[in-house]
Amino acid sequence: MIRVLLVDDQELIRAGLRGILRERYGFTIVGECGDGNSVLAAVRDTDPQVVLMDVRMPLVDGVAATRQLRAEHETVPVMALTTFDDDAALAGMLRAGSQGFVLKGVPAEDLQRAVRIVANGGAWLDPAVTGRVLATYRATPEASTARPSAMETLTAREREVLGLIGRGLTNAEMIAIELRVGEGTVKTHVNHLFAKLHLRDRSAAIVYAYDHDLAGRVT
Repeated sequence: MIRVLLVDDQELIRAGLRGILRERYGFTIVGECGDGNSVLAAVRDTDPQVVLMDVRMPLVDGVAATRQLRAEHETVPVMALTTFDDDAALAGMLRAGSQGFVLKGVPAEDLQRAVRIVANGGAWLDPAVTGRVLATYRATPEASTARPSAMETLTAREREVLGLIGRGLTNAEMIAIELRVGEGTVKTHVNHLFAKLHLRDRSAAIVYAYDHDLAGRVT
């Protein structure tokens, strides 16, 4: 079972998420928060594998809550949950350390797949708004810490792995579908390219891959 913490100020939204992320589909809701100010305590108490975080909340919003969570629990993945008109907020979530974002109202199967991928160490950027969000993300001076010449230090295989990350593939999918190598080898390539490019996480790697035409253009 994938342990999920729900963070949303609307009970109706949380109820809908509970219906989608049920045990019969491999999920268990270990806790719920109605605002970002209770996230840290909830994570300590419930030990979730993924935090599904609303972006717009009245007291402590998703960006601030994600930043606080990253400072204390760096390994707990966060996926932003939001609406179509939150491009700037979603870019802020990426900078704060979110592993991606999914739109409210997506089909249940897409939400379930997104939560599974993020819980297993991957990243998920909803294709419906990814192009706009990445444009907003890249427009800010803090968008990328990777050095311009760092791409030259990557091996051909590391570039291939970066492109697959940019397409949203998990390590397991890279092994099964594309690379035909062991999990340890994939992890080594990922760790090396993250170090060379000074990338914080897979979300930053996705942005970098799109910036350098390694994953195809998002429209």
